[in-house]
Amino acid sequence: MGLPVRKSKVAPPPACPLSEVLGLLRGAWAPNVIWQLSGEARRFGELRHDMPRISARVLSARLRELESRGLVVRRVLETSPPSAEYALTALGRELLPAINALASVGQKLLLEWGSRRSEIPVTDASRRTAA
Repeated sequence: MGLPVRKSKVAPPPACPLSEVLGLLRGAWAPNVIWQLSGEARRFGELRHDMPRISARVLSARLRELESRGLVVRRVLETSPPSAEYALTALGRELLPAINALASVGQKLLLEWGSRRSEIPVTDASRRTAA
């Protein structure tokens, strides 16, 4: 027989704003979807074309999640066959400066890493480990 669980006497910590905003972007491809929607509303097929490495299943899941978080809005188009387009909400647009800043840092890192790779001398041993 185990001991009874006691209630904590410590109040839970307040919500962290950074954790909250990062929680909005959780999930693979979420920032990429927001980035692609930053220009204009896009249909599902257009987003798939813009991001060829994402599967239809993952893109569909990301769009549903972003919609449920209030970052993306889905609008049904009156076409035959029926279609829908996705656009950023005002809250979704507020994330764009942060995503742009992350993309800028990523670009700098890629340039730096690329220059480091060209500085590494190629030896017989490194050729064998790369193969």
